[in-house]
Amino acid sequence: MDTKVFDKNKLPSRHVTEGPERAPHRSFYHAMGMTEDDIHRPLIGVVTTWNETAPCNISLARQAQVVKEGVKSAGGSPREFTTITVTDGIAMGHQGMKSSLVSREIIADSTELTMRGHCYDAMVGLAGCDKSLPGLMMAMLRLNVPSVFMYGGSILPGRVQNRDVTVVDVFEAVGEHSAGKMDDATLHELETVACPSAGSCGGQFTANTMACVSEAIGLALPGSSGAPAPYESRDAFAIRSGEQIMELVARNIRPRDIVTRQALENAAVIVAASGGSTNAALHLPAMANEAGIEFDMMDVCDIFRKTPYIADLKPGGKYVAKDMYEVGGVQALMKTLFDNGHLHGDCLTVTGRTIAENLESVVFHEDQDVIRPASNPLSPTGGVVGLRGTLAPEGAVVKVAGLNSRTHTGPARVFDSEEECFDAVVNRKYSDGDVLVIRYEGPRGGPGMREMLSTTAALYGQGAGDKVALITDGRFSGGTRGLCIGHTCPEAAVGGPIALLKDGDIIRIDTEAGILDLDVSEAELEERRKAWSPRQTDYQSGAIWRYAQTVGSAFNGAVTQPGARAETHTYADI
Repeated sequence: MDTKVFDKNKLPSRHVTEGPERAPHRSFYHAMGMTEDDIHRPLIGVVTTWNETAPCNISLARQAQVVKEGVKSAGGSPREFTTITVTDGIAMGHQGMKSSLVSREIIADSTELTMRGHCYDAMVGLAGCDKSLPGLMMAMLRLNVPSVFMYGGSILPGRVQNRDVTVVDVFEAVGEHSAGKMDDATLHELETVACPSAGSCGGQFTANTMACVSEAIGLALPGSSGAPAPYESRDAFAIRSGEQIMELVARNIRPRDIVTRQALENAAVIVAASGGSTNAALHLPAMANEAGIEFDMMDVCDIFRKTPYIADLKPGGKYVAKDMYEVGGVQALMKTLFDNGHLHGDCLTVTGRTIAENLESVVFHEDQDVIRPASNPLSPTGGVVGLRGTLAPEGAVVKVAGLNSRTHTGPARVFDSEEECFDAVVNRKYSDGDVLVIRYEGPRGGPGMREMLSTTAALYGQGAGDKVALITDGRFSGGTRGLCIGHTCPEAAVGGPIALLKDGDIIRIDTEAGILDLDVSEAELEERRKAWSPRQTDYQSGAIWRYAQTVGSAFNGAVTQPGARAETHTYADI
């Protein structure tokens, strides 16, 4: 692309590259080997969450180099930077998980500050692990500069005993081992083969769920999320992402032109149709907040309820992300949903074309069973649903994909932390029919709204996954399966009904009717409320303390700032 089409007088980078008064600023660019021509081109932030914490992120640095080639070839000057991630698979099951959701805000904030501080004109963001995907997309919407998102790709499936396995199989194996159903050698064999390559967890867990969202919401190039991380075919999408960002700069197409209420609805459709992670009900409202759009957890769940569940993916189904890629990927999923009236086709995307236009050449192949036709679904309603009732006045979320039973009534077994519940599970201190309740794990009460995969996986490993229910004001991993209800609002830390529960209280769950009720009179709850007082957490300083002071309810995405509705100006317009 001819660089003459870019008018620097209208771009943020003019503040650091143009005019005699910016000579000191330009001297820093000369120090990094940039030419005069490079300096006066648009400056494009290329941000990754590359690090050595986990396989999710390890391939992102190489992919970023290819993106930069695309930016250069189209007339821009790429400026690479990185931000943090907290990898849930390693943070899971201990105090480290309190850092996970907090990291989403740090990713968005640190990306914002880097872009603002250096006056970059646009950004390409590459992410791997769970919170890094919504974190970067939130930053794109907050800054509202032209942006393209690209997923780093999923891990290849492991193989053991002639079957595909993922890291969730290892978590569940811990439960089998504790129940005496698996010996040390078998557990060790599984852990050594479950994760055979770079890439994010291979089932329809949070990373792959939000990768599907990136295409459905229009911020990623069609098809870019599908190829597994080790595949060099990803390079073609990286080049195109770098080239396309320059087209968006030239045409001044911004994220808030793309992410509308209808685009958010499309994203929710994809989550439900793929049996995706309940965490999407947290991340979509947070993204909406950055765009100034009212779209809360129950708005998301309303879309879930009327969307057919059609992709037979783990943890509730049979297949992994690589299998969906091989039958056409997210675009094939979107094609059958669009053809059957479940997607808004007129939403703009980073291609500069609409969803409908992008899907014109896509063919849905019916000679496979990874993705069902939307006219013949696995279930007529989505794989994730919302619940409300006397135990969750604001709402709660449950993944129903793969569930054998969708109702449960039983006595509460109440725990004030995940550790307490996990200890009870490992030592089989529960009974069939119980409703295990883990509270004070919400955004403010945790602080940090931990995921409970270690506990739910242990239950499944012990063979109790279909015999008990689990409720929390925290979160569940995208890898969780079973009747596991998360995001219960209001949370215990602010005196929600979950804080007033006692052992033996009868809880009624009906996922078909969308009900989560507590069989205790309002008069009795009011007496308990008088005796209740807030609890102090162990986090009285540092980043997690600061997060707890500002974080809001999971109902609105557990966000820490008011978003676009409070803006007086947008960074992109400086």
